[in-house]
Formats: sequence, structure tokens, C-alpha cells
Amino acid sequence: MTYAVTVLTMFPEAFPGPLGVSLIGTAWREKGLWSLDTVDIRAFSNDTRGFLDDTPAGGGPGAVLKADVVARAVDSLSGPSRPLLYMSARGRPLTQARVKDWAKADGVVVLCGRFEGVDQRVLDARGFEEVAVGDAVLAGGEAAAMVAIEACVRLIPGVLGSGESLSSESFEDGLLEHPQYTRPRTFEGRDIPEVLLSGDHQKVARWRQEQRETTTRERRPDLWTTYSANSQLKGGKARGEDT
Repeated sequence: MTYAVTVLTMFPEAFPGPLGVSLIGTAWREKGLWSLDTVDIRAFSNDTRGFLDDTPAGGGPGAVLKADVVARAVDSLSGPSRPLLYMSARGRPLTQARVKDWAKADGVVVLCGRFEGVDQRVLDARGFEEVAVGDAVLAGGEAAAMVAIEACVRLIPGVLGSGESLSSESFEDGLLEHPQYTRPRTFEGRDIPEVLLSGDHQKVARWRQEQRETTTRERRPDLWTTYSANSQLKGGKARGEDT
């Protein structure tokens, strides 16, 4: 079954963007492993001028996308039920665990907000999950939507060249990925670590694990705390822990 992606946006011309290139684009345009449809929210405005927003209730700057307009856009969709995602800086963080769940569905519907956001009532009434791609505010949800969509689509069997590459990447076991190297052996006086050229697979695996733990501990202490706790529950100890 084709993984069906629908984007609700005021700017359908923003898509496919990076979703249309490389392996992700090939899986869409040539292999048909996933589909991409855009729905212009503006088409569901009953206002003769095409307005789909209004001033915030309670006052304040900016404008809010109206609940009835967004509801009509959502209700126009057909086909099997899919997770409804709303890209929002106030949402729960995008994580690999959430992406895995969405990738197991028949597809996703992604709502891109603008201005001050979307009337909360339609988000609650239709069961949207609010998703944040980072601790930063964007002008709209389109760029964030592309991040979430690509994260899902790349997990579809056949999209990437090797399923093995998925098992050792960042977040798969709670750690960030180890650094990568390739030829030339020396670049601007910097050498590939000798262990990677040793041919000893056990040493390479051990070095990579140490690098993953060190990088995670230094860059993402939140992930490291969880990883360390899980290691202790399993009766082990992460290499970076104090003895």
C-alpha cells in the first residue's frame, strides 16, 4: 500500500521542496512508495475575499486561522484514517519514536499553521497531535512539515538503499550516531582514526560505541541520562559513567 501524505497549507507551491529530490523523491515520483497531496486551506474560506483568519480572542497582535475553515479542509479528505499532525512550536518534540509510530500508519495528514497559529478548538475537535521540530519559532509550518514527512517516509521499506543503515543511526538505541569518515586518508592534516583502518571489526565496533556515548553525553545530556538509567536497569553500565 502506498504511504499517503496530505499537507494542509496556505502555500501549496512550497511543496515538494526537498521532498522531491534524492532517494525520497525517487521513492515518490518513480517507485510510488509514497504519495504527496497538498490542500490549499484558502479554498475553504466562505469569505468573499478569501480571508481564513481573524483577530485573537482576548486581544493581542497578529491573526489566528479560523476553526471552521480548517475543519472544512480536514473534513474534505477521504480514505483511511491517518495521524493528524499540526506543526507548532508549542507541540511535543518530534522524536524518532513518534516518527516510527506514524510510519506504521497508512500515511499522515500535516497541517501547516501561519500567523499566531490555529484556533485550538479545531485541533482538539479533530484530534491533532501538536508537533515541534525544535525550540525555535518559524514563520509557518511548511518547513517543519517537510522535516516530519521526510522522517516518516525514509522509514518506508524500499525508500532507502539499505535497511541496515537505519539500525545504527542517531536515536535508534537512545544514543547519537558516531562520526563518519571516508577517503582521502588525510585531509588538511587530519587523518582518519587508525582504528577504522585496522580491519578489526570488534575494535571498530567498540570505538564507534565509545564515540556514540561520548558525543551523546557531551551534546545531549538529556538523552544520556535516560540511556544511563536504562543501562543500569539492564544490569550494565554505560562506558562514560563514573565507576
